Amino acid sequence: MQRRTFFQLTTLGTAALAMPGLLTGRPAPANDLIVGQGSHRYRVRADWAKVSPQQYSLINCHEMVADKSGKLYLLGDHPANNVLVFDRSGKVIDSWGYRYPSGHGLTIFDEGDEETLFICDTGSHLDRTGRWRNEPGSVTKTRLNGEVIFRLGHPKTIGVYAEGEGYHPTETAVAPNGDIYVADGYGSNYVVRYDANGRYISHFGGKDNEDPRYNLNQAHGVAIDLRKTDEPRLVVTSRNDQAFKFFTLEGKFIEQVTLPGAYVCRPVIHGENLLAGVCFADTMEGAKRQKHHGYITILDASNKVISNAGGMAANYQNGQLQTMHQDPRVHGLFHHGHDVCMDGDENLYLCQWDAKGAPPILLERV
Repeated sequence: MQRRTFFQLTTLGTAALAMPGLLTGRPAPANDLIVGQGSHRYRVRADWAKVSPQQYSLINCHEMVADKSGKLYLLGDHPANNVLVFDRSGKVIDSWGYRYPSGHGLTIFDEGDEETLFICDTGSHLDRTGRWRNEPGSVTKTRLNGEVIFRLGHPKTIGVYAEGEGYHPTETAVAPNGDIYVADGYGSNYVVRYDANGRYISHFGGKDNEDPRYNLNQAHGVAIDLRKTDEPRLVVTSRNDQAFKFFTLEGKFIEQVTLPGAYVCRPVIHGENLLAGVCFADTMEGAKRQKHHGYITILDASNKVISNAGGMAANYQNGQLQTMHQDPRVHGLFHHGHDVCMDGDENLYLCQWDAKGAPPILLERV
């Protein structure tokens, strides 16, 4: 994701922040709007986060995770505070980090005696002088208070990447045995596997495989999928293909699930469901990969779309999913679904890129 213009909001952009319907001619959605379909319906609480921009500045809200106590950890890319910690009421109770100016991917892992975080910094960001930096990315393991445990080395240093192959990691996933999978979604589109101590094991993906099923086209997200108890899987986003690709934990291709019109971000597994933010979407008028048309999509155990929170209901014809679209009622409020987090009551939190500094939106399950 490129972020070149967020420090230069125009007068119109500032007005649009105060009046989300200004750019579209539609009224701003009501705070009690109900979105989604079937048994997965949600009440929109746009004012959930109690964030003062004077105290906790935000640029992009990239990802959010919840710990076992119910605290919510938000990763952003503001140079003053990379991580904001919320309680369930929306109050900021802690903040830390300034080492991750391109903070993008946030994963939480329960190690038994403690929970740890894995932070992906893509390396691509505006520095404090306003100049664009396209530096190699990094993956850092921390404790919940931000204390660094270790950093993974650049794959080039261990002979995995050839000269000229970019490394801009966007997401991690951690298997039950502690193996770490890094999705290089903004770099060379590999998924690189390490053991729990950060030692390289293998990698797969990229773009130029003899078998095109292994090609990844913007490998934006990755997750461990344990919904099939006898077949643990790795699910990888191929965002520009509007698809998720499923692999064994060793990297063997299993299947592809295509979501027409939905440029999905990382997959989030909860129970039998797979949830994902839709960052870009095709419009009802036929325009492709449009900004500010995001929402959340929810798939069942068979990877069929059962609800679109902020999107129109999925339409299957002869078993084929038709192009999906944003619900016009949320246009101007739901910009880009960059991530979705679920709490213990199955409420959702929508994190957004390019939402003019807006904090996460609570979607309260009804």
